[in-house]
Amino acid sequence: MDQVTLARWQFGITTVYHFLFVPITIAMSMLVAIMQTMWVRTGKDAYLRLTKFFGKLFLINFALGVVTGIVQEFQFGMNWSEYSRFVGDVFGAPLALEALLAFFLESTFIGLWIFGWDKLPKKIHLLTIYMAAFGTMLSAVFILAANSWMQNPVGTTFNNGRAEIAGIEGFLEVLTNPVLLVTVPHVLSGAYMVAGGLVAAIGGWHLAKINRDGEAKPGDEQAYRFATKFGAWVLLAASVVTVISGDQQSKIMTEVQPMKMAAAEGLFYTEQNASFSIFTIGNREGTEPILELRIPGLLSLMSGHDEVKGINNLRDEYNAEGFKRFDGSQTQLQEEFAETLAANYDVDPMPNVAISYWTFRLMIGLGFAGIALAAFTLWVVRKDRLPKPGLLWTVGMFAMPLLPLFANSFGWIFTEMGRQPWVVAGVMPTAAGVSPTVSAGTVLFSMIVYTLLYGALAVIEVWLFLKYAKAGLPDVAPVELQTDPDAPMTFAY
Repeated sequence: MDQVTLARWQFGITTVYHFLFVPITIAMSMLVAIMQTMWVRTGKDAYLRLTKFFGKLFLINFALGVVTGIVQEFQFGMNWSEYSRFVGDVFGAPLALEALLAFFLESTFIGLWIFGWDKLPKKIHLLTIYMAAFGTMLSAVFILAANSWMQNPVGTTFNNGRAEIAGIEGFLEVLTNPVLLVTVPHVLSGAYMVAGGLVAAIGGWHLAKINRDGEAKPGDEQAYRFATKFGAWVLLAASVVTVISGDQQSKIMTEVQPMKMAAAEGLFYTEQNASFSIFTIGNREGTEPILELRIPGLLSLMSGHDEVKGINNLRDEYNAEGFKRFDGSQTQLQEEFAETLAANYDVDPMPNVAISYWTFRLMIGLGFAGIALAAFTLWVVRKDRLPKPGLLWTVGMFAMPLLPLFANSFGWIFTEMGRQPWVVAGVMPTAAGVSPTVSAGTVLFSMIVYTLLYGALAVIEVWLFLKYAKAGLPDVAPVELQTDPDAPMTFAY
């Protein structure tokens, strides 16, 4: 494999691995905050035990997420220095805000939350976990702002051989990018589906264990029942937002990247009253269907356009006129860079159709499977019933968080692979962004090292997570405020 392919594989591996932790970090912090709020309001030990229990799992996940996330930014300098040179003035701004504002916000208040149980008054201590939760979501917003700009490069101009933000107005345009405005609720709600499924699954597994053993510590059954129902309802509520925002996101993507959505639907030729693909198999070149099953008119209804452009027609349009959005327009940067692009790069604008098509369907299918499992769980535990222990229930509880988690991952694979061959849509081809002085052998070596390291971290993460999840709710002592200012801090987990 050449340098470009290896660099893409390395970034893909590390990104997908990192995002396994991100949804849990984003949403679990808020769910733990809600549990702690219920303890502060009611004083019931069950909610304090749940807070400490799921708080420990959140911290394990947060630690691994931080470690794997740092590597992402290293790669911009390691393997993608030409990309960093070209877009650094634009891409670096939201990433700097994420690091200097959002990450420090969440890390500072997580530290206060961990060590402040007996140092801070209850309500002040409760505020720290809410601030940490707000920080995780703010961090997501800034990172999504950078990624959304790559999907739709607004607010920027081409100057001195680089992309630059077009003043304050341009920066505001970056932060109000239509892609960003629909991506934020979609990603955040998807994260809450994962965290809700995780809370419900752990609670449901312990309820089945109680049913099997016929005994439990006082208060355990009620606490696990609350966790099961709470997590399942969070998953279901978040799924409503995910579906609505996903529909809006597909409409926006049709406007700014029509080729991506044509590939997602296996639409090879422009259609009036376009049909929706239930099942399509194309040829090896991704230019013609071999076998397909379609619903007439549904794609036009979903996209909001009577006529939807097909893959081959869009490729012909690109060869004749260059990159254009659905309505034939371009962003300022795309327009200003068009001449340089045409003169220096020979680009085939078609992504890998099979990957775009199937990851889009896996995202949707796994998401809806998770929704069905959450609804089934609520039905099983209705009216204080205990689930029947067994292999089927255990598999279901393991699947409930994993289904939306993998749906998140396939959604991101679709988003990034469907944008190809562009690293910045309509401006910079992916092949032009790699570091010119880094050899394929160097990239391969670093990819192997990172993959092995991440594999080892995965074993540690899963072992710790399962160990403490199986251990169950901890016993808790009354939380008393320490009045001695010289008393050492205690680690609450």
